[in-house]
Parts: sequence; structure tokens; C-alpha cells
Amino acid sequence: MAVNKVLSSFSEAVADIRDGASIMLGGFGGSGGMPSSLIVALRDLGARDLTIISNTAGLPGFGAKAGEEATNMSILFENRQVSKAIATFPVPRSASVDTPFQKRLRAGEVELEVVPQGTFVERIRAGGAGIPAFYTPTGLGTPLAEGKEHREFDGRHYLLEHALRADYALIRAHTSDAWGNLTYKGTSRTFNPTMATAADVTIAEVDEIVELGNLNPESVVTQGIYVDRIVSRETRS
Repeated sequence: MAVNKVLSSFSEAVADIRDGASIMLGGFGGSGGMPSSLIVALRDLGARDLTIISNTAGLPGFGAKAGEEATNMSILFENRQVSKAIATFPVPRSASVDTPFQKRLRAGEVELEVVPQGTFVERIRAGGAGIPAFYTPTGLGTPLAEGKEHREFDGRHYLLEHALRADYALIRAHTSDAWGNLTYKGTSRTFNPTMATAADVTIAEVDEIVELGNLNPESVVTQGIYVDRIVSRETRS
């Protein structure tokens, strides 16, 4: 029997996230692909000692429309809820911008693991596929190779990278049905679909929820088997 996975509030969707949880946060750079309402709900929940796995560690204003303020994981660093960030682009390009993450990092309140972007998404894909680790040449000869196993294949050296999984994935999609089948739009197509497969609990923030049967199967990117909870952005609590 099919289960209706739609919840009535963002606060209900994140209510069981506890201190010490690991959380994947979808989104590429700008606010369009980020689950901003779920991030606000997580801030309001107050869970601490979190490990955040995301492309960035919060880039204030990036991707916001004129006159609007982008909501991203910066608010979690402002609220001192994060103890570790795993990211590919943790700080802005401009030295004049000082983010909440940078302030926490300088204060020694948060640990940072930098991962090359391609390696980052492949580690998540591996986690979703049940692959514990893989070899890649990316990062050889850089500080990112320190402490990692090296191995030679056909005369070329590679680094061993371990898969990434999380307790929760908070993702952003465009459209969903009650079963959790998801379609995406724009930059939400980047990391969100991969993260959806690599968490124990996947929570989707969507622009629209449609009736069962109204999604073109050819347009579904994430199948409902990967999604546990759905909240519409029309819900603001």
C-alpha cells in the first residue's frame, strides 16, 4: 500500500534531528537549489554538534534576487550549531566578505574538510550505491592527499577516497507527488538528486505537490523509494 509522505510543516519534517547528526544540504551556489525553509526549521530546532555536508558553507547574498536576502546554511553557523563542515567551496572569493562560517573556523569552533567538487559528488554517489570507497587521481600532490592511501594502477597513482553518507539529507526539488517522486528545475538538479540516495532519512522541500499520476515518468529524476518526507514551500511553518 502506498504511503502519503507529505507533512504539514517544515518544523515537523526536521523534528527528530538530534545533536550530533550528520546532514547533507542540497544546493549548488545560489539560493535556487537550496532547501532554505528546511534550513530555517533546523535553525529553529536548535540541534547542535552537527556535521554539515554541502557544496558551500554559506555564501551570503550569492544567488539572491535584487532586494532579497538569500537564506542558506550561514544561519546554522551563526547559531553555533555546526561542529564540522565538509564542503568544496567553503569561503567566498572576495577577502572582503567575512562569513559566519569563517568566524567560527578562526575561533576554532568548527572543523573543515575540503573536498574537490568532482570527488565530493562521487563520494556521495558511492555512498548511495553501497560502494565503500574508490580511487581517484584528483588531489595528488596537494595538501588534500595528506594521510590518504595511495595506490598505483597501470603506472598512474591514485588516492583512496571514502564514500559519504549522512543521517539526513535536506534537499530541494521542483515538483513531487505524495509518494515522493521528484522533478528538478535549474540548479536544484546539481547535488540534490545524488544526496537523496545517500542518507538514512531524505526530506524534500518542493515548490509544488501534484496528484498521483500527474508526473511524466520520463521527467522523474529521484524515485520516491529514496524520499521519506515532503513539505511544500507553500507551507511556511
